[in-house]
Amino acid sequence: MGTPAIPHPVHGVRRVTMTRGARRVLEAAERLFYERGIHAVGVDLIAAEAGVTKKTLYDRFGSKEQVVVEYLAGRDERWRAFLARYLDDHLDPARTTSRDRVLAVFDASRAWSAEYGSKGCSMVNAHAEISDPAHPAFPVIAGQKEWMLALFTRLAGDVDPDGADRLGRTLMLLHEGALVAHGLKVFPDPFAHARDQADELLPAS
Repeated sequence: MGTPAIPHPVHGVRRVTMTRGARRVLEAAERLFYERGIHAVGVDLIAAEAGVTKKTLYDRFGSKEQVVVEYLAGRDERWRAFLARYLDDHLDPARTTSRDRVLAVFDASRAWSAEYGSKGCSMVNAHAEISDPAHPAFPVIAGQKEWMLALFTRLAGDVDPDGADRLGRTLMLLHEGALVAHGLKVFPDPFAHARDQADELLPAS
């Protein structure tokens, strides 16, 4: 079987049209939110860093909460696109096994985190600050993790059809643990360690 298609991000989440001013706001917000945290960054700072007025920010987004939605949804979309490209570029359909496809997700996360994730997973970090399901960004956070679980479960089904749910959850836990350990810098190269553990779990294909 081929690598599962990368579906569109969470449906039902309201998005805004990106004008030039909105993009400037979002670029500033993305950097500030990831580096400093969501609650620590106010609209005054975002507007100042973007070189726009607060009125422009509110005209384009309506609220800080919507800026957070766009920040997280954008990160999610870029990760999904990155993963799809990585799997396409690094897996030869003629020679790739089901085990290879599972392990490649860990390799992709390692590559993404080295380039874009020095402070760990943006969704995990955001959830530490946003735990209220009523917050408009909550579905983006939860949806991204649900999607990762579904991806691992589908891939696990190619390796072990009868144990796909259990194996998918275990792979997800290894992956999430690596993300957290990377962000906290608990020990070197947690993705390689998680990949090795996943490799030991997977039956031969």
